[in-house]
Amino acid sequence: MKVALCFIISYSHILNKEQLWIDWIKPNQDIINVYFHYKNINRIKSPWIKQHAISPKYIQPTSYFNVVPAYISILNYAYTHDAENAWFCLLTDSCVPIVSSTKFRNLFETHYKSSIIKCVPAYWNVYLHKRANLRLLPQQFRLANDPWFTLSRYHVEKCILFVTYNTYTYKQINLGGLANESIFAIILQTFDELTNINANAVINQSSNICDWSRMSSATSPYVFKEATRENIYIINKLLKENPYAMFLRKVDCDFPDTVIRQFMDADTIS
Repeated sequence: MKVALCFIISYSHILNKEQLWIDWIKPNQDIINVYFHYKNINRIKSPWIKQHAISPKYIQPTSYFNVVPAYISILNYAYTHDAENAWFCLLTDSCVPIVSSTKFRNLFETHYKSSIIKCVPAYWNVYLHKRANLRLLPQQFRLANDPWFTLSRYHVEKCILFVTYNTYTYKQINLGGLANESIFAIILQTFDELTNINANAVINQSSNICDWSRMSSATSPYVFKEATRENIYIINKLLKENPYAMFLRKVDCDFPDTVIRQFMDADTIS
C-alpha cells in the first residue's frame, strides 16, 4: 500500500518548503508517490518537482475559482499510475507536513481504508452566494468540505465515476465557482458515504489544518510567516484538537524550518 501526495502548484510553481518535504518523505519513500499538477512545465525550476510532474496530457486549466478539474485530473493520474496507491493527499504549494514521518506512517497503516475530510452543511446562504451553484441542488446536497483533504482509493474511484456518469451535475456545480469546497462532499453524499452505515469510511476531520480565526483574506486562512508565540500556540492547539491532522497550511517560505521540524518531532512544543 502506498500514499499519493498530490500537489497542485498553479502560481509560482514551487513548494514553499521543498527541502523540508524531501527530508520528511525520505524515511517513508517506500510507501510514498509524489505527483505535481502545474500550469506550465517551463515555469518549474526545481529538478525534484519536475521529476514528479504528471504528464502534460493530464494538465487542466486552473484558476482560483475553478480548480476542480485539476483535482480530478491529478487524482485520476495517481489512481491509474500505481494500483498500490491507497491514500490520496491533496496538497498545495503552501502546505507542510506537521507530524513526524513515523506518525504519518502509523496513521496511514491504521486508516488507509478511510478518507479524512471535513464535510458539513453549507455555511453560506446558497441563495445569495452562487458558489458551487448549491441553490440548484436538493437540500441534502447543499454541503461544504475542506478544500484540501485525504481520500481513500475507494473514494477516488467514486469521484471518477461521478465525473464520468454525472457530467451535467458536475458541470453545473463547477460553473458556480469555488466548487472544490463542496463537490467532494456532494460526491460522497451521492454514494451514501456520509451516512452512519459508512461512518468508518469517512473520518469527518481535517487532514490539513489551518487557522481560520485570523483570515488573510475573505476566503483564505491565516498565513504563518513568523514563529511568534501566538502562532506556535495556535498550531499546538490545532494539533491537540485533531488527532488526524497531518499537514499545515498556509505556511510562508520565511517561516522557520527549525520550528516545523520541532512539531514533527513532538506532539506539541511550547
